[in-house]
Amino acid sequence: MRLSPFFEELQSAYDAELDDLLTDSAGHDVLAQRLRQKRSQLPDLLPMIDFSPEMVAVAFHGGMDFSSPEVMRDLASQDPEDLPSWEALLESVHLQPWASALAKTVLEVPNGERFLVVTACLEYLHGRSQPASQSDDRRQRDDFDDRSDADVDGDDGDLEEAGADWLAEQGFDRKDRTSGDN
Repeated sequence: MRLSPFFEELQSAYDAELDDLLTDSAGHDVLAQRLRQKRSQLPDLLPMIDFSPEMVAVAFHGGMDFSSPEVMRDLASQDPEDLPSWEALLESVHLQPWASALAKTVLEVPNGERFLVVTACLEYLHGRSQPASQSDDRRQRDDFDDRSDADVDGDDGDLEEAGADWLAEQGFDRKDRTSGDN
């Protein structure tokens, strides 16, 4: 598949952004919680869609399915000025309900339609580069509807455990969480 220089550069940046979100400093997989956080922050991130679309596009990760790989491959070869409308692309891109709600927010801002077209292409390209089982596993972890929005910042227990691990590596004694000695 031939990528336009525009999508070649953005694909690399998008993959790097997802990679940055994947693990915390202790190496724990925190992608799902970080994606939930990005999704909750979407309205605040929208000013970035013109100069760093990959940093906002990750909010849609796992929320798009593609029924026409031919259309998506053609899209990936396009220059920015030749991109189709979002409406035209919707015949080939199907949004999860949570992603559809995010898309409505995006469409309210200038260049929101173009951003969604770019996002769809980036998500397609990323999915193509992942082994099927890994992509399916991530989609299950990233499913926004299956989680409560009450804990947007992530699981405090994991953070506490990561902090305890780090302190233990530095030579400090680990506190027993069951004894109440906090």
